[in-house]
Amino acid sequence: MIHSIYSNKDVFLRELISNASDALDRLRLESLRDGNLQADTSDLHIAIEVDKESRTLTVRDNGIGMSHDGVVELIGTIANSGTATFLKELRESKDAAASADLIGQFGVGFYSSFMVADEVTLLTRHAGESQGTRWVSSGEGTYTLEPADDAPQGTSVTLKLKPEDTEDHLYDYASPWKIREIIKQHSDFITWPIRMAPTQAPVTTDEADEAEQGEEKAPELETVNSMKALWARPKDEVTDEEYHEFYKHISHDWVDPLETIRMQAEGTFEYQSLLFIPARAPQDLYMQDRKRGVQLYVKRVFIMDDCEALMPEYLRFVKGVVDAADLSLNVSRETLQQDRQIQLMRRRLVKKVLSTVKDIMSSDAERYATFWTEFGRVLKEGLLSDLENREAILEVCSFASTHDAEQPTTLRGYTERMKDGQEHIYYMTGESRSIVESSPHMEAFRDKGFEVLLLTDPIDELWVDAVPEFEGKQLRSIAKGQVDLDSQDEKEAEAEREQRQKDFAELLSWMTTALSEQVKEVRLSTRLTTSPACIVGDTFDVTPALENIYRSMGQNLPQIKRILELNPTHPLVSGLRKAHGERKDDSGLAETAELLYSMALLAEGGELSDPSRFIKLVAERVQQTL
Repeated sequence: MIHSIYSNKDVFLRELISNASDALDRLRLESLRDGNLQADTSDLHIAIEVDKESRTLTVRDNGIGMSHDGVVELIGTIANSGTATFLKELRESKDAAASADLIGQFGVGFYSSFMVADEVTLLTRHAGESQGTRWVSSGEGTYTLEPADDAPQGTSVTLKLKPEDTEDHLYDYASPWKIREIIKQHSDFITWPIRMAPTQAPVTTDEADEAEQGEEKAPELETVNSMKALWARPKDEVTDEEYHEFYKHISHDWVDPLETIRMQAEGTFEYQSLLFIPARAPQDLYMQDRKRGVQLYVKRVFIMDDCEALMPEYLRFVKGVVDAADLSLNVSRETLQQDRQIQLMRRRLVKKVLSTVKDIMSSDAERYATFWTEFGRVLKEGLLSDLENREAILEVCSFASTHDAEQPTTLRGYTERMKDGQEHIYYMTGESRSIVESSPHMEAFRDKGFEVLLLTDPIDELWVDAVPEFEGKQLRSIAKGQVDLDSQDEKEAEAEREQRQKDFAELLSWMTTALSEQVKEVRLSTRLTTSPACIVGDTFDVTPALENIYRSMGQNLPQIKRILELNPTHPLVSGLRKAHGERKDDSGLAETAELLYSMALLAEGGELSDPSRFIKLVAERVQQTL
């Protein structure tokens, strides 16, 4: 990371100030919850000291601080901060721009100091403890750790700055003017005072006399940030740049958000919110110990930084703050789950986020495509968990389909293109688009021009069974149940179909018995045009992919037998019927039926229970043709 190509090295100070701000927030909250905490909260602030002569920069706070174990876990173990992973990704990246973006993906935070410093010293003491800790590193993979009896409450980070190198975008961070400029640009909204010595304090006669007598008085520090919470300021007084910097402060992302959402509710209870939809998915989006990114404040007082009660699991990518006016300051996570005001706030926030996504969809196709690529899979989780907003979620979902090889479609777009007389929305699930498109189940639909949704995300296997319809049109799997795509003219040939059913009745009965270990039924198909056979499930059967998901979760399901459908117009099937009618006792016919089933299983991407036997039978059949 030290030798990274990221051009804006100024952000190291934003990261250090953000960490200090978090420490002050946590101390305020802990002091409210624990009346016996031995900690000074009378003047919580962040102080920045610049020493031009020694070229050092110190960022100090009197917040919660860290214990010795906390330093080891959070600072000393580089892998915990994601830096080791970051460096590995950086080395593997061949695109310079992509390499730069990687910096913000692993929560590097504190370690960004090494972009501008040859050595970093961290001095910290946890509030209520008597023993402090000193951590020192030159950023070369090692560090020293020792107890520090002189450590004040809180944390100070002292950087021994590198020489200025403007060509490498490494500026003079020993200049107070430069530090003030960075604070104004990146951290002006921090709700705690950031203090520095005056840059040009006027010298009075008395002060000059005191200086001559060796009694020079240290100048009084001044606050250099406005401390105005962005969510509390009028919208027309806040620029997009300020919103973006605030997002980066709370998310530790290095990229501007995709969308900013402001809300202000008045009435029986009041709250303000400032939410952001990121431009890219965080690295922990699918991790078990992931965090939701909405912070809760009460009357500008920070309460918690990961308020799960405010945002459902499927919107965990949303970042931001909610500031309520009427909640207790000493509220717990357990209490929040039952709080009526929180529940109502949550409902409104969810509806606002979904309506914002819908607006993006209708007004900016490129930004919506970015959103769906990054968060579409996780958003679809809401189709299972959020019945109240299911219709709203379906409205903003898009899916690959046979209509267009490149552009996905919405369900509304699908229904507008439905053929005359089409009653259902057809779909098929699978591991990839290519596998689904090459499936035998697609043949009749492709032949007759019916559009099919191609659902390839693992979550699709779950939600399609939970969502019965969209705007009165049932969602129907083309791999389940009976399919009838015949037009009115084709249905007039019903007598011919009934005759074919009688002709094949004996073969179907024999094959059902011969393959009873593998299938529950063998029947004629109306969905095949070129393949000899396919395997389908009953309407309410669990799909094989869903079976695998359940088994990977440790749930043992009983064997689910499926249905083998035969194409009566295929020469292999008609030839098998003829052969069976002529020589019912031929043992080779049972092997042919087994091969037919195995080929159908492979065609849908299934796994054979005995691959070696399949290969043996195929080899014997090929040999007979030579």
